[in-house]
Amino acid sequence: MAIGIARRQFLSALGGGMVALPLAARAQQSSMQVIGFLGLLSPEAFTLPTAGFLQGLSDTGYVEGKNVEIEYRWAHGHFDQLPALASDLVRRQVIVLAALGTPASAVAAKAATTTIPIVFVTGDDPVHIGLVDSLNRPGGNATGVYMLTTSLEPKRLELIRELIPNASTIGVIVDPNSPDTSLQMRELLAAASALGRQIKIFNVSSENEADAAFAAIAEQRIGAVLVTSAPSYLPLRQKFAALAASHALPAIYFFRAFAEVGGLMSYGTSLADAYRQAGIYTGRILKGEKPSDLPIQQSVKVELIINMKTAKALGLTVPLPLLGRADEVIE
Repeated sequence: MAIGIARRQFLSALGGGMVALPLAARAQQSSMQVIGFLGLLSPEAFTLPTAGFLQGLSDTGYVEGKNVEIEYRWAHGHFDQLPALASDLVRRQVIVLAALGTPASAVAAKAATTTIPIVFVTGDDPVHIGLVDSLNRPGGNATGVYMLTTSLEPKRLELIRELIPNASTIGVIVDPNSPDTSLQMRELLAAASALGRQIKIFNVSSENEADAAFAAIAEQRIGAVLVTSAPSYLPLRQKFAALAASHALPAIYFFRAFAEVGGLMSYGTSLADAYRQAGIYTGRILKGEKPSDLPIQQSVKVELIINMKTAKALGLTVPLPLLGRADEVIE
């Protein structure tokens, strides 16, 4: 009898231990610091920037699932969902809120919390849009990376004009849902006037509208295309490159990822580098630094990429001065 009782007690204790182990493991996992990740697009459309961000975290000693957790919230291209998603991450009480993909993400995060540290990547001047007090001394709870995108639109117009000097009118593709569109248009209109060129605007917020826009540009015999720096266009890069090729339209884009999939030319900041810097800042804040003490990083690594295979397919001769300034030529 005593042996039976002892055996049952042993098995009970063993069973309790077996249950306790997973609970302890879960408790240990839940004690990890949690980063909130607010993205405009979808996980599939944001793979390149996300990889850069995770690399930056790794550079500071943090690996997702090993010593830090990440709560992802994706707006799937719907700008109006960003405020609710930011508020959800604040309620989750994340340690740091990484607001990425568009300046609107950072604005939504800033409106949702004045205490949780925010790390952003923005193509707009963060002082001008009210994210920080100054570039050197951000103040408040936000810091991050100022990535040159919108401010480079005039330079892109100049480059496509240099490549296609006979194009009196240039088609400009814009996302009407992007908060940056009005600023882009002001800068492009001023640049076009200075260059003695006209621009014609084509609104594109979906794949179907992209088909219609490129067809209309070709039908109207517009000489070249400039695709503005809208975050929603990154997952459409293959679509845009294919449409430009099928309509024999020379086009310039804002990230190298477009040239890599067959786009003629791109001029813009290194996306991977900008998001890696954001990951590094997130890691430094996890280690105890304050966002108010971290100056805004300006991503100044700008790349001119020319796809010569596409140029040859279009029957274009790239001027030697332009070719000589290219950071990379894709053969």
